[in-house]
Amino acid sequence: MSSPARGSRGFGAGGEPAAIHVLAVDDSSVDRAVIAGLLRSSKYRVTAVDSGKKALELLGMQEPNVNMIITDYWMPEMTGYELLKRVKESSKLREIPVVIMSSENVPNRINRCLEEGAEDFLLKPVRPSDVSRLSSWIR
Repeated sequence: MSSPARGSRGFGAGGEPAAIHVLAVDDSSVDRAVIAGLLRSSKYRVTAVDSGKKALELLGMQEPNVNMIITDYWMPEMTGYELLKRVKESSKLREIPVVIMSSENVPNRINRCLEEGAEDFLLKPVRPSDVSRLSSWIR
């Protein structure tokens, strides 16, 4: 299957839609495996990394081909909120939708993330019904 053009869904060799590529960021290996599994079962292509720093390194590559970022809120070194801010401040990356996940339901934190440009805020554990909402954010 060929890679889709940056920012588009593209089509694979057989004319089928190319997989939407999601960058999953979570410092917890268990949570990372859960979200990656849910995304893959919904036919997303997933790259999973364990930190905001690694996510930015990947996004800084020539053609990261990422259609969406889903990130944990609480992580060491760089929070998901800080990653969101870096993505939205970048002229190269700002069009990539960002979804924040957290196990803590803190309304002012949720509102701050949404005000900063997050498309959605999911409470952990993320469920298949949450993943089905994600397709509406893909541009």
